[in-house]
Amino acid sequence: MNSFIVKVTAAAALLALPALSQAQELRIGYVSGERVLRDSLPAKAAQAKLEAEFSKREKDLADVAARLKATSDKLEKDAPTLSEAERGRRQRDLVEQDREFQRKRREFQEDLTQRKNEELGAVIERANKTIKQIFDAEKYDLILQDATFVSPRVDITEKVIKALNAQAPK
Repeated sequence: MNSFIVKVTAAAALLALPALSQAQELRIGYVSGERVLRDSLPAKAAQAKLEAEFSKREKDLADVAARLKATSDKLEKDAPTLSEAERGRRQRDLVEQDREFQRKRREFQEDLTQRKNEELGAVIERANKTIKQIFDAEKYDLILQDATFVSPRVDITEKVIKALNAQAPK
């Protein structure tokens, strides 16, 4: 009976050897999506494009905010000398101007968010294609993004960024 257990255990060990050798050859990579979106040339180009597209509106909003503050400060300073009717009229004007400013600021934020999502979506799509090319060319079994703990020896983020930068128009 002992001989039978030894033979079964030996057979099981022999059957497990190919699986063990395959497990040791497993290629795993890791990519930091946050670093790709921060450090790659396509991501930087997208950010510059957004800044160019929205900087004038942002400056206009800052100017309106400064004018509103100046108007509010002036009303506060002049309030003791104003008639009740004039003070009420100025306060209503100020509230209406502030309401219009808040509406424009919301529209600006919505437009900026939509464009940012479009631009970063295009960068993410290119990055995913690049990761897939690296995956196929270097015969990876698994590539993860944004893991909790990662060993530097499986981090291929720099390789992905370099490949993306090489594809970027000069």
